[in-house]
Amino acid sequence: MADLSYISTLPSANQALFHAKIAKKYSFADIAEKLGRSETWVAAAFYGNMPFAQEDIDGLVKILEIDPLAIEAISPAVNYFPDRASKFETPPRDPTIYRLYEIVLVYGYAFKSIIAEKFGDGIMSAICFTSKIEKEVDTEGTWVKITLRGKFLPYIKY
Repeated sequence: MADLSYISTLPSANQALFHAKIAKKYSFADIAEKLGRSETWVAAAFYGNMPFAQEDIDGLVKILEIDPLAIEAISPAVNYFPDRASKFETPPRDPTIYRLYEIVLVYGYAFKSIIAEKFGDGIMSAICFTSKIEKEVDTEGTWVKITLRGKFLPYIKY
């Protein structure tokens, strides 16, 4: 379920997407399957952090039965560029987002060091990137499994 108080801070075109999604009772996975995208990419795009291609816009109009004019402002036709993470509070107040932030604070240098050991000097791309969220259940409880997959980009040595 989306945080409606946060949605109200988004541009009207993004709000229209959320309202149509809620009215249709679709999950991000439902929409992603119909668009041929990943659910995390679709969710990020709904929040204004990823750019929609025209075929995405056309698909959303059909899937959500939404007026194309309601989402025209986020269309490639008007040269829309995402305003990535512009509303992000540091530190975040939302408990789930804070836990993800905390993971990076606690494990960030460990991740960085292990990446350097395995790949050399460079970074993991957040542009050439995919992610996946899965639910796992075992005898110890229910677990959230987040997979982050970014292309390794070596630093160029001059």
